[in-house]
Parts: sequence; C-alpha cells; structure tokens
Amino acid sequence: MANAETPKCPNCKRLEARLADLEALVLKLQARIEGLEAENARLRKDSSNSHKPPSSDIVKPKPPSSRRGKKRRIGGQPGHPRHERPPFPPDQIDQRREYTLGDCPDCGGPLEESNRPPRVLQQIELIHKPVQVTEHRAVGFWCPHCETFHYAALPAEVREAGLVGPHLTALVAWLKGAAHCSYTTIQTLLRDVLGVELSRGHLARLVRRASRALEGAYGELLGALPCEARLNVDETGHKDRGRNLWTWCFRAGNYTVFKIDRSRGSKVLIDALGTEFKGVLGCDYFSAYRKYMGQMNGQVQFCLAHLIRDVKFLTTLDARTSKYGERLRERLRRLFRVIHRRDRMTPDGFARALERERRAILQAATHPPWTREARNMAKRFRRHGDAYFRFITTPGVEPTNNLAEQALRFVVIDRRITQGTRGEPGRRWCERIWTTRASCAQQGRSVFKFLHSALTASFTNKPAPSLLAA
Repeated sequence: MANAETPKCPNCKRLEARLADLEALVLKLQARIEGLEAENARLRKDSSNSHKPPSSDIVKPKPPSSRRGKKRRIGGQPGHPRHERPPFPPDQIDQRREYTLGDCPDCGGPLEESNRPPRVLQQIELIHKPVQVTEHRAVGFWCPHCETFHYAALPAEVREAGLVGPHLTALVAWLKGAAHCSYTTIQTLLRDVLGVELSRGHLARLVRRASRALEGAYGELLGALPCEARLNVDETGHKDRGRNLWTWCFRAGNYTVFKIDRSRGSKVLIDALGTEFKGVLGCDYFSAYRKYMGQMNGQVQFCLAHLIRDVKFLTTLDARTSKYGERLRERLRRLFRVIHRRDRMTPDGFARALERERRAILQAATHPPWTREARNMAKRFRRHGDAYFRFITTPGVEPTNNLAEQALRFVVIDRRITQGTRGEPGRRWCERIWTTRASCAQQGRSVFKFLHSALTASFTNKPAPSLLAA
C-alpha cells in the first residue's frame, strides 16, 4: 500500500502561492518593460536613424561633433585659394568713364601720360527707369467705297501679351515660382523698385499665362520618362486647401519632372512610367516602389543611405539587436570606404572590392537574434538584398537616392513658405515651374531666359522651347 503524501504545512502553501504571484508579476512587468522599450525606440526614431523625412523631426538631431579644440573662424580659411569675381568682358560693358589728372597732385608740375594700364573699377547699377512703357497705336482708316472704318492690325505678340510684355511677365513668374514670393511681395517690389502698379489679380493672371506657356515643355519631359535608362524617384507631402496630396519627383540624368497626385501608391509610378519601364529605378524602401518592382520589367536600386539609417536604429534597441545592428553597420562602413577610395583603385580592383563587401554584408545579415526588428531586417536582405547592390553591376547607377532628395529640397522650402496651393491651376503651375527650375539648373541654363522664350513662343503661336538637353 502506497504511502499517502505528507500534507504541506499552511506556511508552505502560503509561500508557494506568494511565489506564483511574484512570478506572474515578473512576467507581467517584463512584458510591460518590453512594451515601454519598443515605445521608447519608436519615439527615438528621427531622420538620422530611420527613413522618416527631416521635416517630421520635432527636435532636430544633433550629430556628434568631430571638431576638437577651438572653433574655426568665420570666412576664408588659411591655406584655401582665394576666390575673386572675374571682371565683365568688353561686350557686357555699356559705357566707360575715364578720369584724368591735369597736373601733379604732389608738386603741381605738368604730367605725361604713361604706358601703364589704368586702374579699373567696374560698377553695376540699376538705371533710373528700369522699365519701358510702349504705346502701340493701330491707326484707323476710312474707306469711301465701303463707307467703313478699318484699323491696322497690331502684331500678334503684342496683342496676346496685353498690358505686360514677355520680359516683365517672365520676371513675375520667376519671382513667384523660383523665389517663393507672395503676390503681395511681388506687387510691392514692382511698385517700389520698378514704379509699376499692378493688382494682385493681374499678377495671378500673368502666372497662369506663364503656366500655359510651360505646358508643352512639361509634357515633353513627362513623356520622355519611360525611355530613361536610369531614374531616381522620391515623394514628399503637398497641401492643397487643407488636403494632403503628394509631390513626386522623377530625376533623370539631365532633367527633373515633378508630379502632384492624390495618391502615394504605385499607380502614380504606373501612370508616369508604365509597366514596361526597362531602366533602373533608384528609390527608398517604401512599399509603393516594392509593389511596382514586381510589376515592371526594369530593376531597382534601393537607397543605401536609408538602409544605414534603418540599421542605425537597430543599434538603439536591446543588447542582442544592438550587437546585430553594429555588425551590419560596420560592414556598410567598409563598403563606403571602398566607394570613397575608387579613384585610387583600378577598375578591376574596385569591382572585386565591392563584390567582396557585398558578400560580407549579406553574410552579416544572416542569423539575426530572435527579435522582431532584427528578423525584419534579415528578411529584407533575403528578399531584396540584390536590389541594394545594383550599382555594382550597372554603370552609372548611384548607391543612394540623394539626387532625388536634393531636388525635393526646393519643393519642401516652397511648401513651408507658401503653405501649398488652392486648386487645380495652382498644382499645375507648381509642377511646371518646379520642373523648369530643376531642369534648367541641371543643364546650366537660365530659368528667366527660358521663361521668356516660352512666353514669346506662346504669344506668337510658335512651338514651345524644349527642356530636353541636346
């Protein structure tokens, strides 16, 4: 017969119950700590350690200072070459004034002209009246045979331009689109500097006229996007009467196209590039690009700068995830050291070094710790690892998406100053003037001169000038 279990004393039962309660409390507190750490990590995300844009930072992150000792002085630094403005060439000088001496300023004796070159000071100045008012008069004639008055026809460009000619219209459009000026600021400048009184309504009509003049050049660039071998794409927010829209930036080798759309999804890419795009698309890891990646025939180069920020975020988490992130971050640093030493390496040696670092990064990404963030990073490398290193095998492809991000800076500044648009005409104007400004900057052309050419072509009913560089 089995012995009966010895009954536990009441104190033991109380201690076991207390121990079970404490264990449950520990598990609950551990879960709470993990949740708070995850929330703390989420709140610590900013533009320096994630894909978040700088405009979303509440407090701007301060990078660690690499300077030691005294701060450098403002201005030119010792040892740097001196930069001076080159003088105007003779064909740009409108008038010359020569100053002579009648006698010696020291002894009062007569002077003889020397062969030394004169001392020259070139000065730029506004003329007293910088605008010209022209009255175009169509003379009337009487026909005794028809018993009718007939008036001479005004030139087409004069009639279409109306009160304001193409140069002044181009200036208003430049101030509005390239200098972020409000209509009130433009109105004040024209009145105080040029002595011209124009209403805000008339200024708005001039901008709409400039927008129509740019329509042809903008449409030409938009139609050329699907044929590009390399494109960098990015997007940022846009406000229109309180609605949240999106400004898409497509940057090619010698031009840039902006497109404002209600969607941030892959359908915008399909509308602009089609599903048969065969080039290389440089972009970040946003889901719209990954979805489009599966629909097109081309290839993708995901931005390594965004990847580094995502890896940097891993280093701010728990010890296991941080160690995994540091391992990846160090391998990425070595990759960029190779890229920066490109000029000191042979082409074959550079290619071998890049391939060696690529394999090392993919190897470092395997076997992550059992945390959600680390496993997601490893999964990203398994699925799209090759898309981060397309630049190694495809000449001319940049490893980062900095080109598109740089082009969007002007748009973000304009959004902050102007607070967005108020309707379809304003959105189309922004698309066209931003495209014109960015493309002219890439090609080394004057935005003002292109605006004047486009307006002149519009007033004379001629084909619009092209923004496609020859």
